[in-house]
Amino acid sequence: MNGSPFLREGLLQERLNERTRCLVCERRCALRDGQWGWCKTRRNEGGTIYTFIYGDVSSLSSNPIEKKPLFHFYPGSVALTCGSWSCNFACPWCQNWDISKAEPKGLRYMSPLEFVEQAISQGCRGTSVSFNEPTLSFEWSLEVFPLAKERGLYNTYVTNGYMTEEALNLLIEAGLDALNVDLKGSKEVVKKYCKADVEVVWRNCRLAKEKGVHLEVTTLVIPGVNDDEEGLRAIAARIRDQLGEETPWHLSGYFPAYRFHQPPTPLATLERGREIGKEEGLRFVYLGNVRGHRYENTYCPHCEELLIQRYGLWVVAYRIQKGKCPECGRAIPIVGGSPLRGPLSPDPAPPGGNSSPQTPQEGSLYHMWWSLD
Repeated sequence: MNGSPFLREGLLQERLNERTRCLVCERRCALRDGQWGWCKTRRNEGGTIYTFIYGDVSSLSSNPIEKKPLFHFYPGSVALTCGSWSCNFACPWCQNWDISKAEPKGLRYMSPLEFVEQAISQGCRGTSVSFNEPTLSFEWSLEVFPLAKERGLYNTYVTNGYMTEEALNLLIEAGLDALNVDLKGSKEVVKKYCKADVEVVWRNCRLAKEKGVHLEVTTLVIPGVNDDEEGLRAIAARIRDQLGEETPWHLSGYFPAYRFHQPPTPLATLERGREIGKEEGLRFVYLGNVRGHRYENTYCPHCEELLIQRYGLWVVAYRIQKGKCPECGRAIPIVGGSPLRGPLSPDPAPPGGNSSPQTPQEGSLYHMWWSLD
């Protein structure tokens, strides 16, 4: 080995006869000496599996937590978000394909301490590992999380949910606070397009809930792939039955990317998806990639009072009082309470000074954050 800072011995592996098995993700690749894993970030070197992307940062930005999307977790806060390289899924529509379909570059090393200190210096409330599949940065995350927790920051993952139970348990023990899991469709859809088993994703969602991790689920609704009413209804019913009726479900609009060129998702399809979710008893169903739509907002599931008003990535009004709807008193499951500063204050007005959603003024700090897509 050449002493590169990006190389670290994999934490979860087991020796077989002539191979070594990686135990970080559920592909559980059994690798011969010199062989790369499915993800192209881990390789067997002399019988030991190493990660080649420890601290290898491909992308770094301070993002509103709503971008994950996490709507019921520290609303209005900002998380320093980083990504690395590659993925363990084969999705042909990936919007971040330039990093998720790329092999490790080794362009910029960032230590766990440097990442946490930068989050603090930028005034962030927490950390997030995202952009590509964060499970591939498993060992690095295990060092980031406790450092962040010591300094009062939260830790989040935006993930396809395909890590092993062993890996997920260690992440939780290290300080993982919240997950947004991308649930891409039925068993058939995930097998055909992602080359994976969706039951692993459901298992990990259940485990996270059981361990007290805040969980929100996203489904990218793709025309001709997973937009049929039967499939959406099955997902909604399973979220209700296995994860709880108050688990937020985000239905995001698809746009052509990478190797997928179908037209974008019709708005009517997303709106019908939300109706289906509500019909199945889900309390909080949101639409994504439709900036300015009313179903970006949080409403009281009992009296329909507008509780959190959003515009794109921005919280423009927050009306929950002491964890309850101010109109009917129904408890609202929000982790982190009211926003704390600037447009995130307990009773924030949107940029521009009135109570209706609008685009933040050009050139303002609000506009710079709002326009991070």
